[in-house]
Amino acid sequence: MKGQPIDEWLGALASRTPTPGGGAAAALAAATAASLISMVAEYTTGERWADRSEQMEATGAEARRLGARALELVDADAAAFAQVSDAYSMPKETEAEQAARQTAIQAALAAATDPPRQVGELAIELIELARSLVETGNPNVISDVAVAASLAGGALESAIVNVEVNCAALADPGQRAELTRVAASLQESIATAAAIAADVRAGLNSS
Repeated sequence: MKGQPIDEWLGALASRTPTPGGGAAAALAAATAASLISMVAEYTTGERWADRSEQMEATGAEARRLGARALELVDADAAAFAQVSDAYSMPKETEAEQAARQTAIQAALAAATDPPRQVGELAIELIELARSLVETGNPNVISDVAVAASLAGGALESAIVNVEVNCAALADPGQRAELTRVAASLQESIATAAAIAADVRAGLNSS
């Protein structure tokens, strides 16, 4: 995605092509959440916010780091899914070809679980950053904290779905068990993202 206009990328996402797909879209949502968190941190600087300048500098720097990584995962997910698509396209006329194809499919599926897992873990970090801004962020942009949390929560849930769909296609019971554990551990933070958005909305409605 790097250097590609967003309208072109969205056009590719909307087309009948294997990539980009839902995993890449989840990573882009995480990158957008990171940018919003950085923006809120930037707006919470200056003389008025001098008592929290170190926190905001650290929050902004971490959000930018996570955002850059999320953009890398947009492309990593697309590349991983392309490998899965290529494996399914391998010839299967003979028993040897069928065996080679199945081996390639299983290897590609296992590799394809890594980008969404990383997106999920990254989204959890973003959710925690958003939570730190609920009470300390500039109230004039506090709604963007809720949007960031919602986007990160959506990226997290999407990542879990993509881990699960690849897990279901794996033949190795050990790999399936490990990915089931990963998905369950990621699931725990979805409620936190929703709670952040709810807290922000409650504060807006009471003011």
